[in-house]
Amino acid sequence: MAGNKPVPEFIPLNVAVVTVSDTRTEATDTSGLFLQEAAVGAGHRLVAKHICKDDIHKLRALVAVLIADDDVHAVLVTGGTGFTKRDNTIAAVSPLLDFHIDGFGELFRQLSFEEIGTSTLQSRAFAGMSNSTAVFCMPGSTSACRTAWTRIIGSQLDSRTRPCNFAERLLLKGSA
Repeated sequence: MAGNKPVPEFIPLNVAVVTVSDTRTEATDTSGLFLQEAAVGAGHRLVAKHICKDDIHKLRALVAVLIADDDVHAVLVTGGTGFTKRDNTIAAVSPLLDFHIDGFGELFRQLSFEEIGTSTLQSRAFAGMSNSTAVFCMPGSTSACRTAWTRIIGSQLDSRTRPCNFAERLLLKGSA
């Protein structure tokens, strides 16, 4: 107990990782591997890991299935958030979201600015909620995934983070 308040316990969440890339393979997917290891290392359960071509319809279909799955609390998407013609993550995922978590993209770009300067303007990192599932979409570089996980996502998926976190809301999934 901290003072008179009980210390909340850690509650593991079920996490899916999706790498959006036309070129990455399991052997070269360092960003997806980092997110997988970070989530599991934090005590969460990896329930799915996919590499999906940067195609609007394939990516939308995959993320929709993960959002609909009552066993998935959070989806971590890496890649496809830049400005090239093949960066389709926003177009694919945004229509699936019930609402956006605007602060994620804003905070990610602020933190990223400390690391890469004005190049952070080319990041369209974003997050949202759908069907009581958190969806975090970040750039494809391992460094960007590390920044997003260690400075934002990891603590927000941790039920012990105060004054607030997403864990309690995500754990309501499927209990309606």
